[in-house]
Amino acid sequence: MKIKIKKFQVNEKDKVKLKEWPTKVDPLYSSKEEYEDLLIDQIKELGALQQLQYASDRYSLLVIFQAMDAAGKDGAIKHVMSGINPQGCQVFSFKHPSATDLDHDFLWRTNQCLPERGRIGIFNRSYYEEVLVVRVHPEILKAEQLPDQDTDKKSIWKHRYESIVDSEKHLHRNGTRIIKFFLHVSKDEQKRRFLDRIENPEKNWKFSAADIEERKFWDEYQYAYEECLSNTSTDHSPWYVIPADDKLNARLIISEVIINALKELDMQYPVTDDAKKAELATIREQLLVEND
Repeated sequence: MKIKIKKFQVNEKDKVKLKEWPTKVDPLYSSKEEYEDLLIDQIKELGALQQLQYASDRYSLLVIFQAMDAAGKDGAIKHVMSGINPQGCQVFSFKHPSATDLDHDFLWRTNQCLPERGRIGIFNRSYYEEVLVVRVHPEILKAEQLPDQDTDKKSIWKHRYESIVDSEKHLHRNGTRIIKFFLHVSKDEQKRRFLDRIENPEKNWKFSAADIEERKFWDEYQYAYEECLSNTSTDHSPWYVIPADDKLNARLIISEVIINALKELDMQYPVTDDAKKAELATIREQLLVEND
Protein backbone atom coordinates (compact mmCIF):
# COMPACT_ATOMS: atom_id res chain seq x y z
CA MET A 1 0.00 0.00 0.00
CA LYS A 2 1.32 3.42 -0.97
CA ILE A 3 -0.40 6.43 0.59
CA LYS A 4 0.28 9.89 -0.80
CA ILE A 5 0.73 11.56 2.56
CA LYS A 6 1.81 14.91 1.13
CA LYS A 7 -1.77 15.78 0.22
CA PHE A 8 -2.64 15.77 3.93
CA GLN A 9 0.31 17.98 4.92
CA VAL A 10 -0.06 21.69 5.62
CA ASN A 11 2.82 23.43 3.88
CA GLU A 12 4.68 26.20 5.61
CA LYS A 13 2.94 29.57 5.18
CA ASP A 14 -0.24 27.97 3.81
CA LYS A 15 -3.40 29.82 4.79
CA VAL A 16 -5.69 27.05 6.02
CA LYS A 17 -9.45 27.08 5.47
CA LEU A 18 -10.82 23.89 6.98
CA LYS A 19 -13.87 23.87 4.73
CA GLU A 20 -11.45 23.20 1.87
CA TRP A 21 -9.99 20.14 3.63
CA PRO A 22 -12.06 16.93 3.46
CA THR A 23 -13.27 15.09 6.55
CA LYS A 24 -13.62 11.93 4.47
CA VAL A 25 -11.76 10.52 1.46
CA ASP A 26 -11.99 7.32 -0.57
CA PRO A 27 -11.09 4.40 1.71
CA LEU A 28 -7.71 2.75 1.36
CA TYR A 29 -9.27 -0.65 2.04
CA SER A 30 -12.09 -2.61 0.41
CA SER A 31 -13.20 -4.55 3.50
CA LYS A 32 -12.70 -4.72 7.25
CA GLU A 33 -10.47 -7.74 6.71
CA GLU A 34 -8.24 -5.87 4.26
CA TYR A 35 -8.04 -2.93 6.66
CA GLU A 36 -6.85 -5.24 9.43
CA ASP A 37 -4.24 -6.84 7.15
CA LEU A 38 -2.96 -3.44 6.04
CA LEU A 39 -2.76 -2.13 9.60
CA ILE A 40 -0.96 -5.27 10.81
CA ASP A 41 1.68 -4.79 8.09
CA GLN A 42 2.11 -1.15 9.11
CA ILE A 43 2.34 -2.03 12.80
CA LYS A 44 5.07 -4.60 12.09
CA GLU A 45 7.05 -2.08 10.03
CA LEU A 46 6.60 0.60 12.66
CA GLY A 47 7.75 -1.80 15.40
CA ALA A 48 10.92 -2.67 13.46
CA LEU A 49 11.69 1.00 12.81
CA GLN A 50 11.17 1.90 16.46
CA GLN A 51 13.55 -0.89 17.51
CA LEU A 52 16.16 0.57 15.15
CA GLN A 53 15.48 4.04 16.55
CA TYR A 54 15.94 2.73 20.10
CA ALA A 55 19.21 0.98 19.22
CA SER A 56 20.53 3.95 17.24
CA ASP A 57 19.76 6.30 20.17
CA ARG A 58 20.23 9.49 18.14
CA TYR A 59 16.72 10.76 17.47
CA SER A 60 13.47 11.08 19.33
CA LEU A 61 10.08 11.41 17.67
CA LEU A 62 7.28 13.51 19.13
CA VAL A 63 3.80 12.79 17.75
CA ILE A 64 1.08 15.31 18.64
CA PHE A 65 -2.65 14.66 18.35
CA GLN A 66 -5.20 17.47 18.40
CA ALA A 67 -8.86 17.31 17.50
CA MET A 68 -12.42 18.15 18.38
CA ASP A 69 -14.12 15.78 20.82
CA ALA A 70 -14.93 12.29 19.48
CA ALA A 71 -12.60 12.64 16.49
CA GLY A 72 -10.79 9.39 17.32
CA LYS A 73 -7.50 10.39 18.94
CA ASP A 74 -7.56 7.67 21.60
CA GLY A 75 -8.44 4.94 19.12
CA ALA A 76 -5.74 6.04 16.69
CA ILE A 77 -3.09 5.96 19.41
CA LYS A 78 -4.30 2.58 20.69
CA HIS A 79 -4.36 0.85 17.30
CA VAL A 80 -1.44 2.47 15.48
CA MET A 81 1.01 2.12 18.38
CA SER A 82 -0.11 -1.37 19.44
CA GLY A 83 3.02 -3.03 18.08
CA ILE A 84 5.53 -0.71 19.76
CA ASN A 85 7.69 -1.99 22.63
CA PRO A 86 6.40 -0.12 25.71
CA GLN A 87 10.02 0.68 26.64
CA GLY A 88 10.34 2.73 23.49
CA CYS A 89 7.09 4.69 23.62
CA GLN A 90 5.65 7.20 26.08
CA VAL A 91 2.08 8.55 25.97
CA PHE A 92 0.98 11.67 27.84
CA SER A 93 -2.48 13.21 27.98
CA PHE A 94 -2.83 16.87 28.91
CA LYS A 95 -6.06 18.18 30.37
CA HIS A 96 -6.66 20.98 32.85
CA PRO A 97 -3.36 22.51 34.08
CA SER A 98 -2.54 22.24 37.78
CA ALA A 99 -1.75 25.17 40.06
CA THR A 100 1.94 24.38 39.60
CA ASP A 101 1.56 24.37 35.82
CA LEU A 102 -0.12 27.77 35.94
CA ASP A 103 2.84 29.22 37.82
CA HIS A 104 5.10 28.48 34.81
CA ASP A 105 5.13 29.46 31.16
CA PHE A 106 2.66 27.62 28.93
CA LEU A 107 5.31 25.27 27.49
CA TRP A 108 6.64 24.17 30.85
CA ARG A 109 4.38 21.23 31.69
CA THR A 110 4.74 19.58 28.29
CA ASN A 111 8.50 20.14 28.25
CA GLN A 112 8.71 17.83 31.28
CA CYS A 113 7.36 15.02 29.10
CA LEU A 114 9.44 15.32 25.94
CA PRO A 115 10.74 11.95 24.67
CA GLU A 116 14.31 10.90 25.24
CA ARG A 117 16.56 9.99 22.32
CA GLY A 118 15.63 6.58 20.96
CA ARG A 119 11.97 6.88 21.93
CA ILE A 120 8.63 7.94 20.51
CA GLY A 121 6.64 10.39 22.60
CA ILE A 122 2.93 10.86 22.05
CA PHE A 123 1.00 13.90 23.25
CA ASN A 124 -2.75 13.38 23.39
CA ARG A 125 -3.51 17.09 23.33
CA SER A 126 -0.50 19.29 24.01
CA TYR A 127 0.83 22.83 24.37
CA TYR A 128 -1.37 23.64 21.39
CA GLU A 129 -4.32 23.75 23.77
CA GLU A 130 -2.94 27.17 24.74
CA VAL A 131 -3.81 28.58 21.31
CA LEU A 132 -6.98 26.53 20.86
CA VAL A 133 -9.19 26.08 23.93
CA VAL A 134 -7.64 29.16 25.56
CA ARG A 135 -8.32 31.20 22.44
CA VAL A 136 -11.95 30.04 22.39
CA HIS A 137 -12.23 30.71 26.12
CA PRO A 138 -9.90 33.69 26.75
CA GLU A 139 -11.16 33.99 30.33
CA ILE A 140 -8.76 31.12 31.09
CA LEU A 141 -5.90 33.60 30.68
CA LYS A 142 -6.85 35.22 33.98
CA ALA A 143 -5.79 32.08 35.84
CA GLU A 144 -2.39 32.06 34.13
CA GLN A 145 -1.14 35.12 36.05
CA LEU A 146 0.43 36.66 32.98
CA PRO A 147 1.99 40.13 33.01
CA ASP A 148 -0.50 42.72 31.79
CA GLN A 149 1.39 43.40 28.58
CA ASP A 150 1.14 39.71 27.61
CA THR A 151 -2.64 39.53 27.76
CA ASP A 152 -3.31 41.91 24.89
CA LYS A 153 -5.65 40.04 22.55
CA LYS A 154 -4.01 41.49 19.46
CA SER A 155 -0.56 40.10 20.26
CA ILE A 156 -0.82 37.15 22.65
CA TRP A 157 -1.68 34.56 20.00
CA LYS A 158 1.03 35.85 17.64
CA HIS A 159 3.55 35.65 20.48
CA ARG A 160 2.47 32.15 21.42
CA TYR A 161 2.74 30.94 17.82
CA GLU A 162 6.25 32.38 17.71
CA SER A 163 7.18 30.66 20.97
CA ILE A 164 5.88 27.33 19.70
CA VAL A 165 7.68 27.58 16.36
CA ASP A 166 10.94 28.62 18.05
CA SER A 167 10.65 25.77 20.56
CA GLU A 168 10.00 23.19 17.84
CA LYS A 169 12.90 24.53 15.80
CA HIS A 170 15.17 24.15 18.85
CA LEU A 171 14.00 20.58 19.41
CA HIS A 172 14.52 19.71 15.75
CA ARG A 173 18.10 21.00 15.86
CA ASN A 174 18.72 18.76 18.85
CA GLY A 175 17.39 15.54 17.37
CA THR A 176 13.66 15.58 18.14
CA ARG A 177 11.49 15.18 15.08
CA ILE A 178 7.91 16.44 15.48
CA ILE A 179 4.84 15.47 13.49
CA LYS A 180 1.42 16.88 14.33
CA PHE A 181 -1.98 15.46 13.50
CA PHE A 182 -5.24 17.35 13.42
CA LEU A 183 -8.02 14.79 13.15
CA HIS A 184 -10.55 16.63 11.00
CA VAL A 185 -14.04 15.37 11.85
CA SER A 186 -17.29 16.85 10.55
CA LYS A 187 -19.92 18.31 12.85
CA ASP A 188 -22.47 15.73 11.66
CA GLU A 189 -20.10 12.85 12.39
CA GLN A 190 -19.33 14.22 15.85
CA LYS A 191 -23.08 14.33 16.52
CA ARG A 192 -23.46 10.71 15.41
CA ARG A 193 -20.62 9.60 17.70
CA PHE A 194 -22.02 11.56 20.64
CA LEU A 195 -25.40 9.85 20.18
CA ASP A 196 -23.66 6.48 19.99
CA ARG A 197 -21.92 7.19 23.29
CA ILE A 198 -25.24 8.07 24.90
CA GLU A 199 -27.15 5.09 23.50
CA ASN A 200 -24.44 2.50 24.16
CA PRO A 201 -24.13 1.82 27.93
CA GLU A 202 -20.53 0.68 27.50
CA LYS A 203 -19.65 4.07 26.06
CA ASN A 204 -21.57 6.27 28.52
CA TRP A 205 -18.38 6.96 30.45
CA LYS A 206 -16.93 8.70 27.38
CA PHE A 207 -19.56 11.42 27.38
CA SER A 208 -20.21 14.37 29.67
CA ALA A 209 -22.26 17.56 29.65
CA ALA A 210 -19.04 19.48 29.03
CA ASP A 211 -18.74 17.83 25.61
CA ILE A 212 -22.04 19.21 24.41
CA GLU A 213 -21.20 22.64 25.84
CA GLU A 214 -17.96 22.76 23.83
CA ARG A 215 -19.86 21.73 20.70
CA LYS A 216 -21.69 25.06 20.91
CA PHE A 217 -18.35 26.73 20.13
CA TRP A 218 -17.79 24.69 16.96
CA ASP A 219 -17.24 27.68 14.66
CA GLU A 220 -14.89 29.36 17.13
CA TYR A 221 -12.81 26.19 17.38
CA GLN A 222 -12.66 25.83 13.60
CA TYR A 223 -11.28 29.35 13.35
CA ALA A 224 -8.79 28.73 16.17
CA TYR A 225 -7.56 25.59 14.41
CA GLU A 226 -7.25 27.40 11.09
CA GLU A 227 -5.10 30.10 12.68
CA CYS A 228 -3.03 27.53 14.57
CA LEU A 229 -2.36 25.34 11.53
CA SER A 230 -1.56 28.35 9.36
CA ASN A 231 0.93 29.81 11.81
CA THR A 232 2.70 26.73 13.22
CA SER A 233 3.07 24.24 10.37
CA THR A 234 6.69 24.31 9.23
CA ASP A 235 8.85 22.22 6.93
CA HIS A 236 10.61 20.61 9.89
CA SER A 237 7.52 20.20 12.12
CA PRO A 238 4.51 19.89 9.82
CA TRP A 239 0.82 19.56 10.57
CA TYR A 240 -1.22 16.85 8.85
CA VAL A 241 -4.98 17.35 8.47
CA ILE A 242 -6.34 13.81 8.67
CA PRO A 243 -9.85 13.11 7.35
CA ALA A 244 -11.37 11.56 10.47
CA ASP A 245 -14.97 10.70 9.61
CA ASP A 246 -13.70 7.20 8.74
CA LYS A 247 -11.68 6.08 11.76
CA LEU A 248 -10.15 3.07 10.01
CA ASN A 249 -8.91 5.13 7.09
CA ALA A 250 -7.53 7.76 9.46
CA ARG A 251 -5.47 5.13 11.30
CA LEU A 252 -3.92 3.87 8.07
CA ILE A 253 -2.93 7.40 7.03
CA ILE A 254 -1.53 8.26 10.47
CA SER A 255 0.59 5.13 10.68
CA GLU A 256 1.97 5.76 7.19
CA VAL A 257 3.01 9.30 8.15
CA ILE A 258 4.81 8.03 11.27
CA ILE A 259 6.55 5.27 9.31
CA ASN A 260 7.68 7.78 6.70
CA ALA A 261 9.04 10.13 9.39
CA LEU A 262 11.14 7.35 10.92
CA LYS A 263 12.42 6.19 7.52
CA GLU A 264 13.74 9.68 6.82
CA LEU A 265 16.03 9.54 9.85
CA ASP A 266 19.69 8.54 9.52
CA MET A 267 19.54 5.45 11.73
CA GLN A 268 21.62 2.30 11.96
CA TYR A 269 22.39 -0.32 14.51
CA PRO A 270 25.59 0.37 16.49
CA VAL A 271 28.70 -1.05 14.81
CA THR A 272 30.71 -3.52 16.88
CA ASP A 273 34.35 -2.37 16.90
CA ASP A 274 37.38 -4.65 17.21
CA ALA A 275 37.73 -4.13 20.97
CA LYS A 276 34.11 -5.12 21.53
CA LYS A 277 34.45 -8.13 19.26
CA ALA A 278 37.47 -9.30 21.25
CA GLU A 279 35.56 -8.84 24.50
CA LEU A 280 32.63 -10.85 23.18
CA ALA A 281 34.95 -13.61 21.96
CA THR A 282 36.46 -13.88 25.44
CA ILE A 283 33.05 -14.05 27.06
CA ARG A 284 31.98 -16.69 24.55
CA GLU A 285 34.95 -18.87 25.45
CA GLN A 286 34.15 -18.52 29.15
CA LEU A 287 30.59 -19.64 28.52
CA LEU A 288 31.67 -22.62 26.42
CA VAL A 289 34.01 -24.00 29.09
CA GLU A 290 31.58 -23.30 31.92
CA ASN A 291 30.43 -26.40 33.75
CA ASP A 292 26.73 -27.13 33.48
